[in-house]
Amino acid sequence: MLDLDQQDPEHMLDRIRELPQQCAQAWDAVQGVVLPEGYDHPDGVVVLGMGGSAIGGDLASALARPESPAPCVVCRDYTLPAWVGPRTVVIASSYSGNTEETLTAFEQAVDRGARLVVLTTGGTLLARALELGLPRLTFSYQAQPRATLGYSFIYLVGLFQKLGLLADKQHDMTEAQRVLEHLQPTVDITVPLTENPARQLAAFWRDHFVVVYGAEHLGPVARRWRGQVAENSKTWAAYEELPELDHNAVVGYEHPATLRDNVAVVLLNSTLYHPRIQVRVRATAELLARRQVTHQILQVQGESPLAQMLWAIHYGDFASYYLALLYGADPTPVEAIVYLKERLAQAKV
Repeated sequence: MLDLDQQDPEHMLDRIRELPQQCAQAWDAVQGVVLPEGYDHPDGVVVLGMGGSAIGGDLASALARPESPAPCVVCRDYTLPAWVGPRTVVIASSYSGNTEETLTAFEQAVDRGARLVVLTTGGTLLARALELGLPRLTFSYQAQPRATLGYSFIYLVGLFQKLGLLADKQHDMTEAQRVLEHLQPTVDITVPLTENPARQLAAFWRDHFVVVYGAEHLGPVARRWRGQVAENSKTWAAYEELPELDHNAVVGYEHPATLRDNVAVVLLNSTLYHPRIQVRVRATAELLARRQVTHQILQVQGESPLAQMLWAIHYGDFASYYLALLYGADPTPVEAIVYLKERLAQAKV
């Protein structure tokens, strides 16, 4: 019998379970947001963020790519792209409001006269937004930033819609809520290993270097899985995107044999992928099998890209949590990141 009070004292499991509620709350809240005149139909959108605050930008940008008339990119850096100017919308996303890379790039956007929006819970970023009279989306939710994805992603979906970069996603949101509500009872910790595919995936990953492959709208989902495995499970992990990985990474399956024997690959597959990507998923799995690399294909559920993204995110969150339990790791704290922040605070540059 698991003692979750001991293994999960900060209740990360509850945060994972609350993703559907986060999404619903964020979607309802963003409907009432009114952007200043001139914000719609920008020449480009840049989402500033790091870690758990940036992945929502990756997901929203991937969702927008097939529809948006303007480029949507994520900036994980101290330096803003040179092309950002008065016709660019810059969305600064920081859970704490104190992320140094985001604040540095934010001030550059202010200097360039960009059209700014802030997404945060508080901190310096919110103070600057109030000082400058900027549109802002705020929420109150006590958790690690990675556990607030429902807000950081769905707020952006709503904003992109208001900017004229996405069509109305109400139907897709309704479907997404339905698939999440159907998925959760099948992967919850109350479901035994023999009937729980997320717990089975964690067992598949145990004692392996975790690698996740995705494509198109599931490319950033693969990135999310990598981050969740690293932060929740305290486990080495990597991700790659198709079709690019078929032009280089597949050649590296041969050596070193010691690593090849200890890698577990998951290929995220979708009925919405370009038909040639679907062929590539199968062919890449064949190459892994030829090199005797442990792997499996996960067929993502849902009819719309948004529903598939959220289904896969929820599935991966549960699996990474169960992997943490298998290793006896507390899924919440991120001691290495705390150390780095302290170390950087001591630096004189």
